[in-house]
Amino acid sequence: MPTAPVIEQVDPQGPVAMALLRQAAAEARALYPELVRPNAPPPTNAPTPDRGVYLVAFVDGAGVACGALRPIDGEIAEVKRMFVVRDSRRRGLARAILDALQEHARSFGFSRLRLETGNRQAAAIALYESCGFEHIAAFGEHANDPTSVCFEKRLGVGKGAVVG
Repeated sequence: MPTAPVIEQVDPQGPVAMALLRQAAAEARALYPELVRPNAPPPTNAPTPDRGVYLVAFVDGAGVACGALRPIDGEIAEVKRMFVVRDSRRRGLARAILDALQEHARSFGFSRLRLETGNRQAAAIALYESCGFEHIAAFGEHANDPTSVCFEKRLGVGKGAVVG
């Protein structure tokens, strides 16, 4: 039985984060082949910005889940790079990463979180809805993407608090 996950802040350009990104990208390309040019370069992670964080969940020393927080403006941050490796799904890792990202967002002074996922990712949509995220119109770079499903959550001051 695997040990409890340990969530750590990592360098988004380091080997663990990049390995998870490659797996996430391969899965996304399989789900949405019509959106990716066959000769498209592999994705990269930008450095962590001020008031941002890149988290990885480790189980038995292996990086198995990730998520990042990037500021949109002074009040809103975007949740990015949410991914759990296939063999580690349905163990609460995505929820644990999302909870940790929300705590970081509160500590950085953000009042709202936004995120985007794809319309073919039913498990991700269910997770975000169950965590109190509400559907919103597509925003930013996602605005003209017909596969984008976007969410927002208002953050309270204390752990788990939601401001309506």
